[in-house]
Amino acid sequence: MPFWWPLIVLAFAYAICRFLLMLIPPSVPSINVDASDVLDRNQAQENSFIYIPPRGRTQQSDKRVQCYEPATMKYLGFFPALSPAEVKDRVAQARKAQKIWAKSSFKQRRQFLRILLKYIIEHQELICEISSRDTGKTMVDASLGEIMTTCEKITWFLSEGERWLKPEYRSSGRSMLHKKSKVEFHPLGVIGAIVSWNYPFHNIFNPMLAAVFSGNSVVIKVSEHASWSGCFYFRIIQAALAAVGAPENVVDVITGFAETGEALVSSVDKIIFVGSPGVGKRIMRNASDMLIPVTLELGGKDAFIVCEDVDVSHVAQIAVRAALQSSGQNCAGAERFYVHRDIHSSFVSQVSKIVKSVSAGPPLAGRYDMGAICLQEHSDRLQNLVNDALDKGAEIVARGSFGHLAEGAVDQYFPPTVLVNVNHTMKLMQEEAFGPIMPIMKFSTDEEVVKLANDSRYGLGCAVFSGNQRRAKEIASQIHCGVVAINDFASTYMCQSLPFGGVKDSGFGRFAGVEGLRACCLVKSVGEDRWWPYIKTKIPKPIQYPVAENGFEFQESLVEALYGLNIWDRLRALVNVVKFLSDQNPSASNRRRND
Repeated sequence: MPFWWPLIVLAFAYAICRFLLMLIPPSVPSINVDASDVLDRNQAQENSFIYIPPRGRTQQSDKRVQCYEPATMKYLGFFPALSPAEVKDRVAQARKAQKIWAKSSFKQRRQFLRILLKYIIEHQELICEISSRDTGKTMVDASLGEIMTTCEKITWFLSEGERWLKPEYRSSGRSMLHKKSKVEFHPLGVIGAIVSWNYPFHNIFNPMLAAVFSGNSVVIKVSEHASWSGCFYFRIIQAALAAVGAPENVVDVITGFAETGEALVSSVDKIIFVGSPGVGKRIMRNASDMLIPVTLELGGKDAFIVCEDVDVSHVAQIAVRAALQSSGQNCAGAERFYVHRDIHSSFVSQVSKIVKSVSAGPPLAGRYDMGAICLQEHSDRLQNLVNDALDKGAEIVARGSFGHLAEGAVDQYFPPTVLVNVNHTMKLMQEEAFGPIMPIMKFSTDEEVVKLANDSRYGLGCAVFSGNQRRAKEIASQIHCGVVAINDFASTYMCQSLPFGGVKDSGFGRFAGVEGLRACCLVKSVGEDRWWPYIKTKIPKPIQYPVAENGFEFQESLVEALYGLNIWDRLRALVNVVKFLSDQNPSASNRRRND
């Protein structure tokens, strides 16, 4: 029998054992999270009335965050708007907790994630219903954007997170061949996150998971438009932290307005912001005073490109989902549709048929395809964008319908709308709409569509569809943006190994993936002697102080020996280096100095 047969048998047995171990589920405790107050929709008389928020101004003068359901305008309650002093105190508590958590093992961190994952899977309906009530989105939209993305992120951390935070050994190069070189990843301290309202569950978990898994603490300022759900989701995190014996202040969630956010920026070691370009610039200015790193995700105006060689009916379904997911309130949603003129009519016909079948209404009151618009008065802005396009020659070819809308909630809805004959003079093709609108424009050549797609101040993502994958990749490679989906929409976000972020007014920096995880770390370069203590680093004699007269000639030869392009020149230079090192006679300059 050949000598290598036992090795094959052992390898096969090892693989079988690994597979059998995978079949044994890990021991993960369950956590109890009190949801009685959020499940009972009529628990108190004060929560039974229709809330009418003041139009044309913010709530900030109230010094408290008022919460209501956009789909029904039903009042949910209020939360305090924290003062700068209160924010600094909460960050100080998080900083104390971080010093303890930084010493935690990856085993403990993984258990924290498994507990969260177990709770999420077992309570999907509860999490989605709370998201739906606070933002107006449908249960399906909540499942896609809140549950699946978060579960995928947790699973990626469990399988790969530790690997990317371990010291990474690098090449030491030629001059430092006697050294070991590595990069270490240490926690930064307290991460601050200011997150948007459109995905209240995922937007909290997204920065929290990366921060906590890398040994940081995190303080998250939730949007004033999604504080009710955010504060409940915080209970889930607190229960999971308690279950693994972590300090409770490792994660904190705070509520408030601009003043609260500004205080957070001035207190933490890094800030992650998800929101608009205008606010993002303010965040940067404030962060510059503290010289802390910033990650900005500021929305997009993503192009959706359809070449003439596609299956139109297949792409039409993807296009409508790309535009209407969460009522179009999606930072990576498709907002500009460029369709080749040869299939333009067919594509518009297919898309219009689908959109006309879409019904919008209160998600928990009936079976509706699309929910409400979260922000007060945003429907008016969407209509103004449509009106501007109509005034400049655009045409509405399809609109969805409304179901039964609650009294006072009519203004919180906008019908899904398809427009044609659009061009780049229209605000609808330049400004981020953040709503369920599909403006469709013709193009003739690949060069033309690349130019159109790049004619935007945003650069978050794009989607390119073609029957020829090489052609789709070639078009996508020329578009100036951060994420690209080939023959699909937003698939890059579900691949949590990939970084997410944009360029231009879409911001900079990345979250998700290896880059996002390591962005929560102090990246430290380390060099050490490779053969310590047998061979110790010492300064070559010709350049020891006082420097020898032939010190420069030694350096000249050393550089050529290490980096010369010709092997014979390098060997000749190496001989000179050895000669300089073996020269036992002190130089004339050294003798003069000694005299």
